[in-house]
Amino acid sequence: MGVKEEKPITMAEVVALAGDSEKSLSIKAFIKNFTKMDVKVALEIKSKLAALDLVKLKEFYIVKIVDFMPRTAIELNKILIDVSLDAEEVNKILDVLSQY
Repeated sequence: MGVKEEKPITMAEVVALAGDSEKSLSIKAFIKNFTKMDVKVALEIKSKLAALDLVKLKEFYIVKIVDFMPRTAIELNKILIDVSLDAEEVNKILDVLSQY
């Protein structure tokens, strides 16, 4: 059995998908130390960021943005180290995040 598909997911999605085994419960407890976000909210933010249709903003980066929820351009640029967004693109992303 091999990996069929590799897809980045948010920490909130991991909590929702983890299941109910003892190992899953410990994973959930660990992740909840870093995020309190509901999976529905995470998916909504992810969808809105993808809808911005920014070519430089790959799915991997969208997931990291949702996980960290940066509030300033400086915080956003620390997540997107190897992506150079112009001021308009940064403002679009921060506008979406400011709704949450």
